[in-house]
Amino acid sequence: MANELTIPLLPCPSVDEIASFYEMLGFGITYRQTRPNPHVALRREDINLHFFGMAGYDPAQSYSTCLVIVADTGELFEDFAARMRSMHGKLLVSGIPRITRPRLRNDRYTGFTLVDPGGNWIRIHQAGQAPEARTKLAKAMENAARQADAHGDERQGLKILEGALKRATGDEPEFQAAREYRDELLERVQGNQPPPLV
Repeated sequence: MANELTIPLLPCPSVDEIASFYEMLGFGITYRQTRPNPHVALRREDINLHFFGMAGYDPAQSYSTCLVIVADTGELFEDFAARMRSMHGKLLVSGIPRITRPRLRNDRYTGFTLVDPGGNWIRIHQAGQAPEARTKLAKAMENAARQADAHGDERQGLKILEGALKRATGDEPEFQAAREYRDELLERVQGNQPPPLV
């Protein structure tokens, strides 16, 4: 067989909220159903995502994820980011929904993650093999991204990156990108703090 197509079907509390979010990112609705079961199908070029509504579903407890392979993560990220800034006035980097920036490795952007209002982790990866990290700082950025962006452990990612930046010389090609990522992780960690007790 050839030309098979696999499309993830992901849960969400509200198909209307999901549809609005993805329409903001340039997706179009290809199918919508409210009864007997809420369902919405979304498409942007060759990216197809389907969602089903689930009463009482808590996005913060979601384990749902899917992988999307694209030719250029940088181009897709920039379009998503521009659309998000246009709608929200800023890039949403903490909470739900949020987006992580693609990480620069060996002068090439690799994957980023989009966490939608349903708590689904849409992992966008570049086609082909990712290059091996060359410097210790590049390797630390890769490890920090694996912890923070892939596993959701921002504190561990921040710890890895802060340690690497302390040992960095400052002339590494990714030094500025590492500092910017550290600042983003710090914002994400502070954004996830529980409110102070009064």
